[in-house]
Amino acid sequence: MPPKGVNSLTLFPFLPYHPPMSQSPIITSTINSMADVWEAYRDELEGMERQARTNLDSSVALVNTVAAHILNSGGKRIRPFFLVLSARLCGYAGRDHHQLASLVEFIHTASLLHDDVVDEADIRRGRPTARKVWGNQISILVGDYLYSKAFCQIVDFRNHGINDVLGEACKKMAEGEVLQLYYNGNPSMSEAEYLKIVEYKTAGLIAAACRMGAMLADASEPQQEALFRFGRHLGIAFQVADDTLDYTANGEHLGKSLGQDLRQGKATLPLLHLLHHCSEQDRQMIIDRMETRTMTEEDLGRFIRLMEEFGSITYAMDCARSYIAMAQQDLNQFEDSTAKRALSVAADYMVTRDR
Repeated sequence: MPPKGVNSLTLFPFLPYHPPMSQSPIITSTINSMADVWEAYRDELEGMERQARTNLDSSVALVNTVAAHILNSGGKRIRPFFLVLSARLCGYAGRDHHQLASLVEFIHTASLLHDDVVDEADIRRGRPTARKVWGNQISILVGDYLYSKAFCQIVDFRNHGINDVLGEACKKMAEGEVLQLYYNGNPSMSEAEYLKIVEYKTAGLIAAACRMGAMLADASEPQQEALFRFGRHLGIAFQVADDTLDYTANGEHLGKSLGQDLRQGKATLPLLHLLHHCSEQDRQMIIDRMETRTMTEEDLGRFIRLMEEFGSITYAMDCARSYIAMAQQDLNQFEDSTAKRALSVAADYMVTRDR
């Protein structure tokens, strides 16, 4: 039985129920949108969902409840999904990728629990954060449990390569968090330093997921490297676009207030571009609001208008699209297939989504 509070089809909330699909092959040309991708890989997504529920089996009920709270909060599941697609792209025909994918999502979920404590966040994806409901100590400890659970079960694969790739990704995630905290409230950060934080915090785990999918399929080293690059480029694009949505998206869809990064003192790419192009008076005003954390709604509206005036939003989204173009080039060495088309369409979705 699943833990209390974890129901069927809740860990992957974008999946409406349909009867099981037939196993007949999908015609590649029908994969033209993310809706097509979700539909084509419905069985895979449901397999990951079942495995994630199975893995939530702590004898301490509160651990399961807290973990389910954030797992059920509407995440995009891009890390496990790209692992599955990468495995299928490389010809994997087994089912162990569901287990590996669910453990990658556990690691990502653990990082979110910790992030919300560091950021003192009260809302994530439109819902109260775990720290808001149960407190910082429980959030940290459940995050630790999920990390431990993931690595204990990954050992069962008896694959040192997978262990090494995932361990390196987790190390980079921690380093990225430290770097972000170091630069918090510091508008003098360069674009290169910002992109390093993005690579470490976000792109590293996506790249690792793609490579692990290829490793599970015993793909060649060049194929593994190509998928690792694909994940890295896509992960950078995803985070740059996500940071830009912080100034442009519908707040209700985004699940947080607009300008939340700026309120927390985080200088992301649109803001860094603006600081290099606006007047000295506006620059000093922005810096003051970042350092003192005293930004009003009126201030935010002015800063967003300045971003539009100086093309900062366009600049950031163009940067994200350039990384997507590189990611799609990384797929060139693979033969045409449903999985390849799905990866390409999903890559585009990373910068065309509105939330």
